[in-house]
Amino acid sequence: MKVFKFGGASVNSVDRIKNVAEIMRRFPNEKILVAISAMGKTTNALEKVVDAFYAGKKDEALQLFEQVKQQHLTTAKYLLVTNYLSCEEQLKNFFTEVEWLLHDKPVRDYDYYYDQVVSVGELLSTAILSSYLNETGIHNKWIDVRDVFRTDDDFRDANIDMEFTSSKVQSSIVPLLEETDIVLTQGFIGATDENESTTLGREGSDYSAAVFANMLDAESLAIWKDVEAVMNADPKQFPDAISIGELNYNEVIEMAYYGAQVIHPKTIKPLQNKNIPLYVKCFLDPSLPGTTIHNKPVHHLPPIIVLKEKQVMLEMSSTDFSFIGEQHVGHLYNLFEKLHLKPNMTQNGAISFVCVLNDWPEKIEKLAAEASAFLDVQVIKDLSLLTIRHFTREIFEKLTKNKTILLRQQTPETIQMLMTETRMAP
Repeated sequence: MKVFKFGGASVNSVDRIKNVAEIMRRFPNEKILVAISAMGKTTNALEKVVDAFYAGKKDEALQLFEQVKQQHLTTAKYLLVTNYLSCEEQLKNFFTEVEWLLHDKPVRDYDYYYDQVVSVGELLSTAILSSYLNETGIHNKWIDVRDVFRTDDDFRDANIDMEFTSSKVQSSIVPLLEETDIVLTQGFIGATDENESTTLGREGSDYSAAVFANMLDAESLAIWKDVEAVMNADPKQFPDAISIGELNYNEVIEMAYYGAQVIHPKTIKPLQNKNIPLYVKCFLDPSLPGTTIHNKPVHHLPPIIVLKEKQVMLEMSSTDFSFIGEQHVGHLYNLFEKLHLKPNMTQNGAISFVCVLNDWPEKIEKLAAEASAFLDVQVIKDLSLLTIRHFTREIFEKLTKNKTILLRQQTPETIQMLMTETRMAP
């Protein structure tokens, strides 16, 4: 059997939902579990609902949620005829879950309410898609993944209880796949043992699909995206970016570590553990080969480029010319953790410590203020961090032309440079 995951862009309009149906028709008589994200910008819209609710603006929150409701009801009306009334009833049950909460006053942490509201996006999209597939002859069973994925109560970044979840997959999903070829469910969400909705953090939908693939011993996982394949660079930054036909798990983890918007490392691990190949496919043109990611060595890769803009360098030095030791560095890493900051690059010298971070103005200000209690701190902004894996002299020279390199780190495979524009003499 196979596992498919479709992201929000693949279900963000009536035409795109019809396109998903056409893709599913390409796999007749195959057992497939399909995990779906919320439609298009629904997650962003629901985040605004949570913000208004938590700020005590109940009427505004309800008004914003009404827009989400109408959008989904309209989509269902355009798609459905015979299944419309049953789908509408299902949607209204989900609407009621949220509205019941919005009529209350917030008494718990923001993250709790975030998960209760935002998780409904996936439930709405899958209810509509499941009804449409059934109406067009693509028979499937819809399930609420919150009845399967048991998590802890670390809201917005919940951890899956793998043992409990695996037993639920065996007792509920496996029998369904014996009855029908397609089981359709949600990515990104789960629930605690008290039936409180949770979300699984960044790239949670991909991760959900990978966990299902692992627990079902799937032959493969396909993630359907709006790009033709994994590229060697962001085509918005580098128009001459090329697609990569084949990668291995370790290479993808390295790419993600340096900031490439590919597949999150936590998605790879459940696949790697059971040697399940991952296909990145284009839902706009399913005939394209896409990218295959597996556990075998891959040779002769092109230079892989990651460019992070709006970087900030904090250069910290001891106040009395004493060595920067473990105590200083440990204190700094405690500050990173406290402020939820992850350095993109660090360098330790005898009397200095340099770190490079994304520019979160408020957090950077707090970090600089707290660090200045025991170190001299200089902050330099508007920098860019360039990482090239499998670099060549030619690509290095091309991408660093007219740049001043402030910091450089290099291994046999990877070179990283913190850069600023070279200022020409007047």
